[in-house]
Amino acid sequence: MEAFFRTHAYLVEHTNATLRRTLMDEIDWGDRLIGIKGTRGVGKTTFLLQYAKEKFARGDRQCLYINMNNFYFQSRGIADFAADFVAHGGKVLLIDQVFKQPDWSSELRKCYDRYPELKIIFTGSSVMRLKDENPELNGIVKSYNLRGFSFREYLNIVTGNQFKAYSLEEILTQHESIVKEILPVVSPAKHFRDYVHHGFYPFFLEQRNFSENLLKTMNMMTEVDILLIKQIDLKYLTKIKKLFYLLSLSPTKAPNISQLALDIETSRATVMNYIKYLADARLINMMYLVGDDFPKKPSKIMMHNSNLLYTVYPIVADEQVVMETFFVNALWKDHLVNQGNKEQFYIVDEKWKFRICDARGTGKVRYNTDTIYARYNTEVGKDNKMPLWLFGFLY
Repeated sequence: MEAFFRTHAYLVEHTNATLRRTLMDEIDWGDRLIGIKGTRGVGKTTFLLQYAKEKFARGDRQCLYINMNNFYFQSRGIADFAADFVAHGGKVLLIDQVFKQPDWSSELRKCYDRYPELKIIFTGSSVMRLKDENPELNGIVKSYNLRGFSFREYLNIVTGNQFKAYSLEEILTQHESIVKEILPVVSPAKHFRDYVHHGFYPFFLEQRNFSENLLKTMNMMTEVDILLIKQIDLKYLTKIKKLFYLLSLSPTKAPNISQLALDIETSRATVMNYIKYLADARLINMMYLVGDDFPKKPSKIMMHNSNLLYTVYPIVADEQVVMETFFVNALWKDHLVNQGNKEQFYIVDEKWKFRICDARGTGKVRYNTDTIYARYNTEVGKDNKMPLWLFGFLY
């Protein structure tokens, strides 16, 4: 136990989060079993350690961080370890990468039933279906999603500002006055291109090659998160990777499931399952027309966030595709985004019609009153024409 406390003390002391995530204030910390899901690389470990740093004084042994990557836990269950921790006065157990522990869900259930005074906060992959696939946790676990940086969070980090987030309704009704508050302080246009290229994942702050880092992360998503959690045989890994690559080549078209099945030599049903796994891993977004949903064929497949578009060589990222990807990803946290009936059009929450377009575009755009125009290559807007970057302030 001493070794774990030493590791905890070292990690907490050396946690230097550049930004306090808004999720910290959205979680009800009174719950006894809290799951933090998120894609690989978005800062789940840092989030746990930041919680420990905020809530507990240095040297306070009521809180302990443990990582299921530690080989020790291959032969010792979480519930058995928790018994020791509680006996020594432990109150909050922070468990990183919980899915690496065999029978993790039944172990968490044992802890919940046996130690009513113990709170467990654990992290897991976005691929995990916490309640669907783990019935023993139904009704007792509260699940939250930690996302990559929004444009607002990125801007606050690189400029040192403290811009606040706005709801979609506030942006739609007050965008002109909101922009007037922001523009005297910073020029969003100077940072927006950098954000869509490399600002979603916190590791852009590390002194390493971002693209290499992201490629490594993407490979881990397929090799570990999808294969391990979905219990897929290693021999099918190349098919999943090839499918992801083929989907990334045509980000604006409806996927041809029959052709994809031929290309990766599997059945149509398996292709649809793999697409769902890639979406769960936050590598792609499946876009549907209003009223449609999985297991129907998506009307379009998009990369989950714009950073991914620049990493899949030899694709030269198309500006319109990048901007649409940014828009869908920015709204995806709290809103339902459907594909519209025409290219560039999206329906949000089944009531707002958006068009993503270039403010400097040479083609003539006929502006309609029933459509909201999210425009890039501009910092300002008027009436139903709004600057696209501002939708990066939704969280």
